[in-house]
Amino acid sequence: MQVSVTATGLERRLEVAVPADDVQREVDQRLRRLSRTARLKGFRPGKAPIAIVRQQFGDQVHAEVVSELMRSSLAEAVSQEHLRPATGPRIEPIDLAPGADLKYAAIFEVMPEIKLRPLDSIAIERPTASVAESDIDAMIESMRRQRPLYTEVERPARPTDRVTVDYDGRIDGQPFEGSEGRDAAFVLGSGRLLAELDAAVTGAAPGESRAATVRYPDTHANKSLAGRTAEFTVRVKKVEEQSLPPIDEEFCRAFGVEEGGIDALRAEVRKSMEHELGEVVRNRLRSQVLDTLYRDNPLEVPRALVAEAIERLQVETAQRMGARDLSQLPPREAFEEPARRRVALGAILGEIVRAEGVQVDRSKVEARLEAVAANYPKPEEARRAYLQSPEAMRQLESAVIEDQALDAVLARAKVTERPATFRELTGFGSAESSSETPP
Repeated sequence: MQVSVTATGLERRLEVAVPADDVQREVDQRLRRLSRTARLKGFRPGKAPIAIVRQQFGDQVHAEVVSELMRSSLAEAVSQEHLRPATGPRIEPIDLAPGADLKYAAIFEVMPEIKLRPLDSIAIERPTASVAESDIDAMIESMRRQRPLYTEVERPARPTDRVTVDYDGRIDGQPFEGSEGRDAAFVLGSGRLLAELDAAVTGAAPGESRAATVRYPDTHANKSLAGRTAEFTVRVKKVEEQSLPPIDEEFCRAFGVEEGGIDALRAEVRKSMEHELGEVVRNRLRSQVLDTLYRDNPLEVPRALVAEAIERLQVETAQRMGARDLSQLPPREAFEEPARRRVALGAILGEIVRAEGVQVDRSKVEARLEAVAANYPKPEEARRAYLQSPEAMRQLESAVIEDQALDAVLARAKVTERPATFRELTGFGSAESSSETPP
């Protein structure tokens, strides 16, 4: 077998020639085996002359032999030339004629050669923080705000009050879809209403009616309303004042703590907050490591792998947006750099796994499986479904070995600690923006 390689960037053109004698030898062997069982008209099974068998089946057998020799010789040639194909090859036949050397070309991209910068040259900043008693106090206050109490009052409505209203809307004097509501309850200032309606109801007492002019945003989800102006009449039926619930046994039970009262609740809150803090720190370390690896190890990456990553990112984004078919995929241009980064980091982490001798830790795979299954309504069923899906388990194992590779980097990197607080790292207590929606 003769092999020649032409390189253009990461693309390789591999030309292979298999001697005609080797091809013919394999064809003859198959024809002889076939002659032992072939059923041909005028001959008893297995008694037809080889020349007749060749005449009847020669072309078919030759085509099968050529196909199999191309597969086996390509694998041998790739191994001989120490190539690492990134994707499957494109085959270009050169000479497949009977009696001639089998010649073909295989064109494919290879994975880049990676020479990692020393891992001990990486500098990482690890934020350190703990959950203070004041953080737990603030979290419990937040939990109280999640379950406010409402008491009916006879006064004008104020922000944070819950109001119950009837409303009717018109566009050009005509009602429209969603323009009518009865006994609709909402909290003033919560962002559930468009700002114009929220402002109209503020200051209105039970029994009062208010008018409001609302212009729907040009980007409104309902295309028939986008950019149009509606006139609303809102009648206030009830105003309720908000207060926070007492921290008692009933409050604890509302958050799943059946025994132990406030002490048990605080212990559960601390556990949850410490878990959240650990995840935030881990994600920050992960981001720093990945950013540094990508910056310090620039790679040319296979175009075919980038194209596949772009398609995956398009599909993932479309699914999050609720798209139902491929015609709704977002433009590919926005995903080119993220896809290139994803492919490059995959190659870099793969090299770290190889260089550091990282082996997948089965106990960590099991722990990740348990954590994933716990997010489903029926964890045991989810666990069984994962175990029965080779693809799902491969994804879990890939995630685990990637984490192990990152751990290997952190073990070698220069890590300095920076004191921080729970609030700083998690953003707990920061103002949250809310989008306005129609009633």
